[in-house]
Order: sequence, then C-alpha cells, then structure tokens
Amino acid sequence: MNEERIIGKYTGLQKGPLFVVIGGIHGNEPAGITAINHIYRMLLGEPEVNPSFVFSGIFLGVTGNIPACRAGQRYIRLDLNRIWNEDYLSRVLSLPPEDLQDEEREMYELYHIIMQYKDHPLIDRLVILDLHTTSASGGIFSIPSDDPESLKIALELHAPVIKGMTKGISGSILHYFKKEVTGINTISLAFEAGHHHDPLSVNRSIAAIINCMRTIGSVRPNDLENQHDNLLLEYAKKLPRVTEMIFKYGIGEGEHFKMVDGYNNFQFVRKGEMLAVDKNGPVKASDDGLLLMPLYQQQGQDGFFLVKEVEGY
Repeated sequence: MNEERIIGKYTGLQKGPLFVVIGGIHGNEPAGITAINHIYRMLLGEPEVNPSFVFSGIFLGVTGNIPACRAGQRYIRLDLNRIWNEDYLSRVLSLPPEDLQDEEREMYELYHIIMQYKDHPLIDRLVILDLHTTSASGGIFSIPSDDPESLKIALELHAPVIKGMTKGISGSILHYFKKEVTGINTISLAFEAGHHHDPLSVNRSIAAIINCMRTIGSVRPNDLENQHDNLLLEYAKKLPRVTEMIFKYGIGEGEHFKMVDGYNNFQFVRKGEMLAVDKNGPVKASDDGLLLMPLYQQQGQDGFFLVKEVEGY
C-alpha cells in the first residue's frame, strides 16, 4: 500500500458511519487533498478546545490517484473516475499487485482501503464523499447517486444539486459503491468546489466535508467551527437549488474537441448556440439550458453538460 494514500484517519468512540473522503481522484484537482489535510488537523485538535467533543464512527481521508497528482494531470493512462465497473475491477483484483499499472494500481488500493473497514465494530454504514474541482469558473455543486439518501445529504451541503448525472457518465465511484457491492448500507456523492486554481475551492471543500459530517451524524451540529460555510451560502444563493441533466456531449476518439472560450458553469445558453468546435465543425447546444462543466483542459471525455432547473426543492 502506498504510504501517501491515507491522508488521515480518525477513529471515534461511538458507533457511526465510515466516512471516506476522497481527494485527487483526478490529479489536476488538488483542492480536495488540501481540504482533507485541514479537516484531519481540525479533528485532532477539536478535543483540546471542545472537551465534550465525541466523534461517531471513523473518518478516513484518502488520495485517489497518486501518480496523476504527482504529474499534475487528470490521469496517467485511464480516467480513474470512469473505470469503476464490476468487470474491470474483477480483472484488476484477479491480477498480482505487482502486475498492475497506473490507474489499475490506484483502483486496487482504493477498493481494499474502503472495504477493509466495512466489518469494523464501530461502523454502521459507509458514506463516500468524492471531492472535485472544474476547469471552468462560475459555480459549485453536488452530485448525488441514485439513492434518495444521497440526494438528502447533497441538499445539506449548501450548494446546487445536479440530479441525473449518473446517467450522463459511467464508471464513477458513485456508480460502483452501493450496498449490493459492500454488504452494508452505502451512500456516495460528489462535491464540485469551483475552479481548479481558485484558492477558495479549498475553503468550500472544507465546508462541504464538515456539513456532510454533521448531516450523517459523525459530529454534532455545533462541533467543528465552520468559518467557511458562508462562502457556500453566498455563492449558492445566486444559483438554482436543484437542477437535472438534460444533455451530455461526449468526446469521441480523434474529434479534436475545443470549447469556445469564456463559458462558465451555470451560464444560460440557447438552443443552437455554438459552444465548441470539433473535426466536423461547430458543436451547438441541443436545448435551452444551463451549461455545466465546459471542458477547458487537455484530458477528459466529457465536453459539456446541459442542465435545467427543477422546481419544488
């Protein structure tokens, strides 16, 4: 096991969730790793300033893709957040660890780190929070899995919630880790904290982790001072509370996709508006909607998403 993998582990005194927070599953998104480090130090110091502090369950902060983080790029050979399916993982687990390369080794280690705690006597369920940033500016948001409990937690992170994203992507952590796989109640969600290079993306990630810990019962509502929470509230008040994905542009092999400069997350676009170009010419919006995650980096197979606001939340 790579010694860099575990950023911090904090074991509570009462039964509760195994709360796994993953940073850097894409190597050009370091904000999550910095945030996890900060949270771990907060947990270590909390009993000194708050003698009544009691943590329930286990907190486990891990680095997702260590080689890609060292290289400062999204991945080395394969997108680690697009290969989580039963067939691929079965093949990885069947091979000797020394025969695994790059993302295969990362997948192997992440799987074993998470699964080794599932039968721990302190654990009553598994909650995974996968931290990300985007190559475009202009928005923060959370992505729940299809589980209603995941949506409930996402709504408490003080950021817009994007429903239906698991239909637009495949092979993510959110897709794979479910009760059917782990054998215990399992909830997964992702949080997008802002632009890769925005220093406040770290602060927003810290706030999201604390909000999640409070929501799932790892800590009490008044434990762990959350000085960054207002950043989420201030940012999110200008954005829709809940949206749903209506379109995804997937980039094919050799398409030479290039996004038109200047688009931001949650920017309104009209049907027929030219958003990008590829080898076949202009790529236009399929519908009126809000643009999400326009691709402004070299690696990645998702060109952009369109979402629409959902009323009633």
